[in-house]
Amino acid sequence: MSTERLLLIVEDDPAFARTLARSFERRGYTVLRAGNLEEVNAVLKEHTPTHAVVDLKLEGNTSGLTCVQALNAHSPEMLIVVLTGFASINTAVEAIKLGACQYLAKPSNTDDIEAAFLHVAGVADVELTNRSTSVKTLEWEHIHKVLAETDFNISEAARRLGMHRRTLARKLEKQRIK
Repeated sequence: MSTERLLLIVEDDPAFARTLARSFERRGYTVLRAGNLEEVNAVLKEHTPTHAVVDLKLEGNTSGLTCVQALNAHSPEMLIVVLTGFASINTAVEAIKLGACQYLAKPSNTDDIEAAFLHVAGVADVELTNRSTSVKTLEWEHIHKVLAETDFNISEAARRLGMHRRTLARKLEKQRIK
């Protein structure tokens, strides 16, 4: 097995993982798949991927950030992109701190992910906006910060936020990015 461009996809949705794998294989990558941290550790015993795509929210409300941490510990040179439908500034910052090179919100396609692998260095000339952050955005960021702190446990996050679990679930459903 060639290790020149060995990609590990950490995704608990088998259909999405299969589609992404096929797309990257057509681009010349050798692709491995894992659905959780245990499977990631099993892959790392036999392989050292050069690239990884990690879903932020895995089955059972498990955080993909633990996988990012394990991948980075195994190989700090690995290019890791976190892909999520639950984007927030807090989780983006934590993903980068733990070793991800980029953080993309869904929907993202193979072109976006491959561009993220190639765009590792930061750019200082990003356009700054004059628009202030809205109250809804601040609420959304705070909710995601608490969700990340509770490993995406909705009941515990609702308790810490001082709201009913169903209210939090409705808020999350309204903001879901598919």
